[in-house]
Amino acid sequence: MNLDIEFARRNMVRQQVRCWDVPDPRVLDALENVPREHFVPEEYADLAFADVMLPLGKDATGHERMMLKPNLQGRILQDLNIEPTDCALVIGTGSGYLTACIARLTRHVTSIDLSPDMVDQARQRLDDLDITNVDLQVRNMADQPTTTKFDVIIVTGSLPVYDSRIDSLLKPGGRAFVVIGTAPAMEVRLIECSNENEISYRSLFETVIPPLTISESVEHFEF
Repeated sequence: MNLDIEFARRNMVRQQVRCWDVPDPRVLDALENVPREHFVPEEYADLAFADVMLPLGKDATGHERMMLKPNLQGRILQDLNIEPTDCALVIGTGSGYLTACIARLTRHVTSIDLSPDMVDQARQRLDDLDITNVDLQVRNMADQPTTTKFDVIIVTGSLPVYDSRIDSLLKPGGRAFVVIGTAPAMEVRLIECSNENEISYRSLFETVIPPLTISESVEHFEF
């Protein structure tokens, strides 16, 4: 164990995440114990705990992928109120870090990404940490079968407009975290499905993150 790294990771949680309206001890514990540095490209190792987005390289579509800032990742976990019995869907695996944090909080995670390289790298990182409750798939969200429903859905890139197909993937009582809009004006929305299958949308705060890869038709998007 590298005590300097452990100290830096704890400071990241205490100085960046907890003060950004993330009081849930389970969330803070996940962020303190999942080694973020293990998911960061080697050339950015010195910035693993910095308050910045980090480049992950280009995906299968040729778009540069980014690792979200620690405080936003904390808010995602906090605002979704993830339960130990939940099943989660992550759209846009990226480095696999957020998937790993969610896996620590819940029963099972399905994590999908268009990039085979991203999925392979994430799988190796999760295997290194002996995280076994994750199903990684190379898949476009548009191909995600609606016969499988989830308690929690996280879309890790922004959408120019909301795609209602997300609604059809939620179980009764389910929640989804989605960033809507185009830079510089984006908002985080929490989508909630009631036990009566009624969908509601709540604006949480403003942020700016890289977009998902969008096809020419907004009605068919890829990440």
